[in-house]
Amino acid sequence: MVFIICMIIGIGTAFLGSLVGLGGGVILIPSLLMLHQYLPGFSWATPQAIVGISLITMIFTSLSSTITYYKKGRVDYKTGLLFLTGSIPGGVIGSWLNQFIATEQFLLYFGILVILISVLFFLKRKPQKADEFKKKNSRQFQIGETTYEYSVSVPLACSLSLLVGVLSGLFGIGGGSIMVPAMILLFGFPVHIATATSMFMIFFVSIIGATTHIVLGHIVWEYVAFFIPGAWIGGKLGAMVSQVLKGNTLEWILRFTLILIGLRMIMNGLA
Repeated sequence: MVFIICMIIGIGTAFLGSLVGLGGGVILIPSLLMLHQYLPGFSWATPQAIVGISLITMIFTSLSSTITYYKKGRVDYKTGLLFLTGSIPGGVIGSWLNQFIATEQFLLYFGILVILISVLFFLKRKPQKADEFKKKNSRQFQIGETTYEYSVSVPLACSLSLLVGVLSGLFGIGGGSIMVPAMILLFGFPVHIATATSMFMIFFVSIIGATTHIVLGHIVWEYVAFFIPGAWIGGKLGAMVSQVLKGNTLEWILRFTLILIGLRMIMNGLA
C-alpha cells in the first residue's frame, strides 16, 4: 500500500513540477508531511527524511524533463550554468541548516515561503527597453514563429542563485519555485524557457543537496526507490504537456498551485 501511494505521489509531483519548472518538491514535501500525520505507514517521514527524499527524487524528475526540453531546444544552458555558481554552494549550506528546524517551524516557514513566491507572479514586470539589452548579457530564443529577447544581470543572477541554493537545501524544493518567477519577473524570460532552464539547473542543485543529506544520514533508503519510477515518468509527461500549453496558462497553474500549498502548510504549522 505504501509503495502504491509513493508511486502515485511521485508521478503527480514530478508531472506538475516539470510542467511549471518547480521540480516537484513543493508538492512532494507537504504531501508526505500530511501522510506522516495521518497514516502509520509514513511514521518514518520526518522533515529531514522528506527533504532528502525530495532532493533525490528531483534528480530523476529534472533529468527526464531536461532531456525532453533539450530535444525542443528550450534550455538556456549559458544562463543555467551562471545560476549554478551560487546555487550549488548555497545548497550545501541550506542542507546543513535543515537539521536544526523542528517540525512545526518547518511547516510554518515553508508555507510562508510558498505564499511569498506565489505573490511574485501577480506582480507586473516592467518591460526592458531595447538599449538595455546592449548593456547586459542578452539572449535570444525562437519558439515557433516568435523570437524572444531578454537579458541577464550577472551580479544579480549570482546573488539570487546563492539565496535559491540555501532555500533549496533547507526546504528541499529544488529552487525552481523561486528561480522560475525570478527569471520571468526580473530577467524577462519567456515562461517556457524559464521552465526548461529551471529543470536543467534543478538537476545539479538536487545532486549537491541530496549528497549533503546523505552525508548527514537523513535518507531513509528503503523508501527512496518507491519514488524514483514515478519521478521519471511524471517528469517526462510534464515536460511534454508544458510544450503544448500557452505561457499564460502555465503561469496561472503555477500561481494557484503555490497558493493552495502555502495555505495548507501554514494551517498545519499553526495547528
